Amino acid sequence: MTKLIITGSKGRMGRALIACAAHHPELQVVGQIDQGDDLQSVIPHTDVVIDFSAHSATPAIATLCAAHKKAMVIGTTGHSDEGKSQIAHCQSQIPIVLSSNFSTGVNTLFWLTRKAAEILGPGFDLEIVEMHHRLKRDAPSGTAKTLAEILAAVRQQQLAKVVRHGRAGIVGERTPEEIGMHSMRGGDVVGDHTVIFADVGERVELTHKASTRETFANGALRAAQWVANQKPGLYDMQDVLGLK
Repeated sequence: MTKLIITGSKGRMGRALIACAAHHPELQVVGQIDQGDDLQSVIPHTDVVIDFSAHSATPAIATLCAAHKKAMVIGTTGHSDEGKSQIAHCQSQIPIVLSSNFSTGVNTLFWLTRKAAEILGPGFDLEIVEMHHRLKRDAPSGTAKTLAEILAAVRQQQLAKVVRHGRAGIVGERTPEEIGMHSMRGGDVVGDHTVIFADVGERVELTHKASTRETFANGALRAAQWVANQKPGLYDMQDVLGLK
């Protein structure tokens, strides 16, 4: 049995993880940690910490996991470069699954996006549209950023130089190099993502829509069971699903 601690347990994803874990007899939640709780007192009793707290808290949680040699699954997004560096520093001591999205369907979208970009080539204009619920704090979503990173990597571009966040006013013609990024917020949308490949005369659109957080929760639980038996290193959901 794999023992788990969930950080961010009172959040939307935390509650979904706890509910879904009850349906997995091979998993046991031994700690539910949220703001103000003491992770250090319970961490010796776990195998894996699943972190869906906040990006500002994740580096310290990762450091504590490394000190106790506990594997980690990280689902927080919006990390700064410094935060990413702190997390990466722990990979030499513990196995970490870091993913912007734990859905099996979304990770299939990642794979398809790479393949489509390779097949269609540089003649197609690239645009990404994402929509989430009104309470989401960061934009664009971590999943949308990952999609953009995949597109930029295929074209051997530096994403920061080619990404275009929305358009307003007289902005001129679209350049062939840019990757458009558009974020919408409203209602209770769990997560919609579309990658658009547009050329003169034809258009390809790849879309994933999530209707329940259980999709992400079950994926994160699958990742936790997988990472418990891995060597130290930094992994993502593509590794968990064997898509690499």
